[in-house]
Amino acid sequence: MAEPTTRPRDAALGSGPGRVLLTVYLIFAVAAGARALVQIATKFGEAPLAYLLSAVAALVYIAATVGLAVGGARGRVIALTGCSIEMVGVLVVGTLTVTDAAAFPDDTVWSRYGSGYGYVPLVLPLIGLWWLWHNRPRDRA
Repeated sequence: MAEPTTRPRDAALGSGPGRVLLTVYLIFAVAAGARALVQIATKFGEAPLAYLLSAVAALVYIAATVGLAVGGARGRVIALTGCSIEMVGVLVVGTLTVTDAAAFPDDTVWSRYGSGYGYVPLVLPLIGLWWLWHNRPRDRA
């Protein structure tokens, strides 16, 4: 009889907080992607920078979602990269939208540090990075 296979600890998203984190990332990927597609298709000329930044945010959320779902070494690198880019994006875009609001005639997902989404875009990468750190592979030597 074959032995059951188990996923390594760093990829254990099957239940609990890991599954919630994955679900939130998936929801944000869909929400940001849908928002960007509608904005780009219907009113791109009004605020192209804002709408393209929303599309970038959607791609980052997709990458983080895929990385968390895949797990293992490759998934971990993808998720770490996605969460890190997301954190930088939220801080940079958030700061720019606060200090130079005229440059952003319409909101992005990351405007004012994600205030339009209850500041979840600001907190989510912190939770994602914490999760990846907390569930990192340990040396077994």
